Amino acid sequence: MSRLEKNSPDESTPTVTPVGNEAVAARTTQLVEHFFRHETGRLHGALIRLLGVQNISLAEDVAQEALLKAMRTWSIGGIPPNPSAWITQVAMNLARDALRHRRMSLAKQPSIIMHLEHRVPDAAVPSGEEEIRDDALRLMFVCCHPSLPPDAQVVLALKVLCGFSTGEIARAFLSSDAAIEKQLTRTKSRIKETNTAFEIPQPTELSARLDGVLGAIYLLFNEGYKASAGEKLLREDLCKEALRLLAILIKHPAGNVPRAHALLALMLLTAARFPSRLDEHGALIRLDDQDRSKWNQEMIARGLMELVAAAQGAELSEYHLQAGIAAIHCTAPDYASTDWARIVAHYDELYALKRSPVVALNRAVALAHLRGAQAGLDAIKGIEDRDRLESNYLLHAVIGELHWRLKNNRAAAESLRRALQLAHVGPEQLYLTRLLQRSSQLVSEDRDADFKHSRN
Repeated sequence: MSRLEKNSPDESTPTVTPVGNEAVAARTTQLVEHFFRHETGRLHGALIRLLGVQNISLAEDVAQEALLKAMRTWSIGGIPPNPSAWITQVAMNLARDALRHRRMSLAKQPSIIMHLEHRVPDAAVPSGEEEIRDDALRLMFVCCHPSLPPDAQVVLALKVLCGFSTGEIARAFLSSDAAIEKQLTRTKSRIKETNTAFEIPQPTELSARLDGVLGAIYLLFNEGYKASAGEKLLREDLCKEALRLLAILIKHPAGNVPRAHALLALMLLTAARFPSRLDEHGALIRLDDQDRSKWNQEMIARGLMELVAAAQGAELSEYHLQAGIAAIHCTAPDYASTDWARIVAHYDELYALKRSPVVALNRAVALAHLRGAQAGLDAIKGIEDRDRLESNYLLHAVIGELHWRLKNNRAAAESLRRALQLAHVGPEQLYLTRLLQRSSQLVSEDRDADFKHSRN
């Protein structure tokens, strides 16, 4: 429940035409879910511009209450012609009410409250695409202020700009919900202490802020590419939102830099393969079994063009290298033609830039394709900070797959069983179940063979 006061419908809710049926209720739920992901960042940007950066928590409350009000009102009265404007108007009305309540609660500070209230005019709905885009840009850079640690920048951006839940952020950072909540609280307090301005920074400050913005957009795309929970592996709406935010950023001189183009190339080349990642039942399809004729050639071409744009200058970022790996996959005519030696070389450079256990695991997979399954297992054994991956199903799934390729059926079944316990997404669970059944069948056959041999 939000900390906002309850408002009368006449005061904060625009009218809608009553249409009561189950179809409208279902459509309402779908629309509000869409707005929760796509409109939260826009609402936060507009509200923070009006309320001030120091009131991030209040802006979050207002946006949440507006979305909840949409759920209630639209389910009963029908969906308005312009849902986005409806939610924005409600949010602005709620913001005024919240400020009036604060003025009453903090009577000793009337000048502060009056100043804030004057910043929320009666017609406070953003009037143009440029203004909305600027709000999104400003919010990106607020979240990534240099006074905040890099991880805190990305966590705040995912929460405030992208509408991630605490659980989604925790899984993305291999952390706990409680740890992320504490970090968000500390980060918001730090923003209040530093009196951060809601503005696009000066050119001399851009570089330090830009990395955090790109990191948040990248994590948003990754969550869409491989959802961390739920029944769907792909959440294309998140990927589209990441592409939208990055496009906004690149159109501004602040974001028109090689590493931003490299990230856009990576996302385009990855998204181009979406049509072949799942079968008609939503089950996961391995890269070697994918129908490459279904890949989006237009997106691949755009991605390769962005990679050319990213090559301007001497900069080499992790996004350049990952985009290079994606380009190798996309330009290989078939799986057998994949240049695994170049991919391993790219991962070697990437690991030198970013000594992450996830990068090391991906390198081990590529190495297994190049030099065999045992080389992959040996590489996994040598991963630094491997304990950080123990709760990630991918580690155990990869180990299980490599053991299966070596005909170590018992070890394969054990690792796959652990992977299945840790998987949170329906298609991945189905895929792992099939692999486990395959390995368990082989274990059973091995047991029968051993029994027959012992009797002889």
